[in-house]
Amino acid sequence: MEAEGRIIINTGDGKGKTTAALGTAFRALGHDKKVCVIQFLKGKGRYGERIMAERLPNLDWHICGKGFVFMKENLEEDRRVAREGFETAKRCILSDQYDLVILDEITYLPLYDFLDVEEIVELIRNKPRRLSLILTGRDADPKLVELADTVSVMEPLKHAYKQGIKAQKGIEF
Repeated sequence: MEAEGRIIINTGDGKGKTTAALGTAFRALGHDKKVCVIQFLKGKGRYGERIMAERLPNLDWHICGKGFVFMKENLEEDRRVAREGFETAKRCILSDQYDLVILDEITYLPLYDFLDVEEIVELIRNKPRRLSLILTGRDADPKLVELADTVSVMEPLKHAYKQGIKAQKGIEF
């Protein structure tokens, strides 16, 4: 009998939510699993993980954002792109061609009123049984937490940025 997939949430105000999810992606890829990463809100920058992803045949990567939305005044374009990204996520998840799908920064969609949390809940409930999902982002909605098998909360103790140290290529991006 096929194993049931897991629902994992990495949330909190600390650094490392996406990094932890990608660590799991590399673990899955090491076992010849098919992985899909869907990034909401983040723009199309040349992040190290995206550069590496282009080299891996069992890893599909979708960028569904225009940049960090909390820095903008008009959010309508971000809302539209986020909705399109969610439609991409639905197609990928329901295709049953993946073993692991990472929904990076998806917790922001209901938080910014880009998407009702019930749409995410419904997608999780209708996913293929064998598929594992990882959801990342701050302030995970309690309805998502309730559905999860594992929830990790990253809390900052100390952060280089708060000490005036800029993000470093290969470490933060």
